[in-house]
Amino acid sequence: MWKEFKDFALKGNVLDLAIGVIIGAAFGNIVTSLVNDMLMPVIGLLVGGINLKELQFQYGDTVLKYGAFLQTVIDFFIVSFSIFLFVKGINKLRRKEKEEPKSEAPPAPSKEEVLLAEIRDLLKQRALEEK
Repeated sequence: MWKEFKDFALKGNVLDLAIGVIIGAAFGNIVTSLVNDMLMPVIGLLVGGINLKELQFQYGDTVLKYGAFLQTVIDFFIVSFSIFLFVKGINKLRRKEKEEPKSEAPPAPSKEEVLLAEIRDLLKQRALEEK
């Protein structure tokens, strides 16, 4: 059972997935900071100094923090769009790599191929001489 788990855990796909999750979490933190610390203050200034996180509706003891919800929705769309652009850029780079023509020369013919070509040429020449 340990060997099976080890084989599974060390497969390339599992390691790639783990790396992707770690990088994705870090990328999410960067975008969240961008939204919270850079974009939302600017949006707040544009709409008259309103801080979305502080918007709420209170009815009795119940508090509906719709501003925090709006902040989360905006954060989601910005993170999603950022990831979309990132993936689109990576895919574009991958396509360029695939499209680049390989400038490798064809391999040199083997000795057998060279010998067979000489025999073919001699047979053609002999056939032309007999006509």
